[in-house]
This record gives sequence, structure tokens and C-alpha cells, in this order.
Amino acid sequence: MGEKLDGYELLNLDVDSDESVTKCLKEVMENSGRIDVLVNNAGQAYLGAIEETSIMEAKSLFETNFFGAVRMVDAVLPVMRKQRSGLIINIASLAAVIGVPTRAFYCASKAALGMFSDVLRVEVKGFGIRVSAVYPGFFRTGILEAVRIPGAPMDEYKKMRENAYSVRTKDLQAGDDPRLVAETILRIIKSKSPRASYVVGKGKRNLLVRSILPQSAFESLVTRHYKVGT
Repeated sequence: MGEKLDGYELLNLDVDSDESVTKCLKEVMENSGRIDVLVNNAGQAYLGAIEETSIMEAKSLFETNFFGAVRMVDAVLPVMRKQRSGLIINIASLAAVIGVPTRAFYCASKAALGMFSDVLRVEVKGFGIRVSAVYPGFFRTGILEAVRIPGAPMDEYKKMRENAYSVRTKDLQAGDDPRLVAETILRIIKSKSPRASYVVGKGKRNLLVRSILPQSAFESLVTRHYKVGT
């Protein structure tokens, strides 16, 4: 049995591990006999330029941010198909559609998760299973407190990394209350026909700017905001 928090039982789960996912799913089924909602919220942050990031480091990020969600989906789909019902919510990021310097692999992992959600939504609709992706913008969370950096950082990108971290910290400190994301998830759960995607938070204004400006102008804006090259 897991720990209790506000009357809810917490179970140990490592989305990077097939064994852990299988064990957790077994416990859930033994306790409740069904699975109605899966929210894929596990993720890790990374800060490093493309050149200084090793393939192993990039794979590690994808293992959690993308394949961790895939692993959970694979685990619950047989149960949901048998029930002929279920809801899967994948937490992507606005970074999936707006590239951020020194966060290429984070952006790529979230973009992969977003596209995965779109395809999954079509594939399982006939089984009574609904799928939505949530794209949060800037929120006041502790994600940067656990941010990883390259194991072999390059001096050439040191200033860029420091600038990006500083700017990102300010953006998050001025961000929205995380409860907005929780409320969005609850709204999706209660909805009879949830949308494919939900953009949440102040960051959605950046998405609007991205859709209006020419590519060159938007790149200049990003360069100035993150102080790239300074």
C-alpha cells in the first residue's frame, strides 16, 4: 500500500521503468478494478545547447518526457479498451511549438508528445477513449530547481546558458498560478467532448505573436529576449 495524502493513496511510479509501470498498474487494478483517467505529467528539465548535449543526455530526456508517457499509455490502453471508456491527458508545453535556445531537446520531446497525442486521439476514438494534450505556458513551479545541464559543458555556450537560465527564471517567477493547469485538467475530465489541445497561461500570447510575425522577426525577438550572442 502507498502513502496517504488528503485521503488519496499515493503509489510509487518511475515512468522510465517497465517494471515500475507494470507494478503500479497492477496495484491500481487490484484496488479499484478500473482506470478512468491517465494524466501524463512526469517530466524533467534540461538546459544546454545542442552541440554540448550528448546523445545519451538527449535520450535520457526523451525517456522521461516522451517515452515515459508512451509507456503509461501502452499500460492503460488494454484496460480502457475493455471498459470501452477512458481519458488520457498528456501534459506537453508551449515549448513544443515555440523553440527556446538551450532547450532544443526539451522542446523536441514535448513536440513529439503533442503529435503523439493527436495521432493517439484518432486511433482510440472508436474504443470510447478520449485524448487531450495540455500546453502550459509560464507557471510558478520549481522545475528549474531540478534542471539538468550537460555533463561536458562547453565554454562557448556558457554565457548563453547563464542568460537563458536567468531569463527563464524571471519568466517563471512572473508566471501564472499552477492551479490554472489543475483546473484545466479538471475541466477536461468533466467535459463530455474534450478538445484535442488546450493552451494555458500567459504564454499563449507568445503563440499568437509566433503566428503573426514573419520567421525572421520572431527569431530576432527570441534572440533579444534570451540574450543570445550577448
